[in-house]
Amino acid sequence: MIKVGERIPAVNLTRVSEEGSETVSAADLFAGRKVVLFAVPGAFTPTCSNAHLPGYVVQADAFFNKGVDMVACLSVNDAAVMRAWQQAQNAERITMLADGGAAFTRALGLDRDTGDFGGIRSQRYAMVIEDGVVRVLNVEAPREFKVSDAETLLAEV
Repeated sequence: MIKVGERIPAVNLTRVSEEGSETVSAADLFAGRKVVLFAVPGAFTPTCSNAHLPGYVVQADAFFNKGVDMVACLSVNDAAVMRAWQQAQNAERITMLADGGAAFTRALGLDRDTGDFGGIRSQRYAMVIEDGVVRVLNVEAPREFKVSDAETLLAEV
């Protein structure tokens, strides 16, 4: 698993926006900026939709006021699902990142096999990345939501 002080791998992600989607290198996307990245096991799932993403939507301004350049949400879902979830959650200020094949999630070592739930998914986590280097990493235990929420991460930025 990636550790604090390590560089984000140069693996491609799909960034979702109103204009569509584009393939971007994670290393390039996070270079030269301060980013809050949180990952969820699946878009439209209960904890992800009722607590995790909404917390970051509510706290987006607080993160930006602390010098964060981007607040991003990642899931092992396709770009269309991530865009629909963004719209359903009024999360336009959150950069949605689709990791459809889980390449980025696996490169971080933060994947887990959820079996019939959806196969390979991301563990629930939140991190602060500065110029491509992990500065804070909070990984949840399975079925927990205690350390990757917006309020906890906001205190660590």
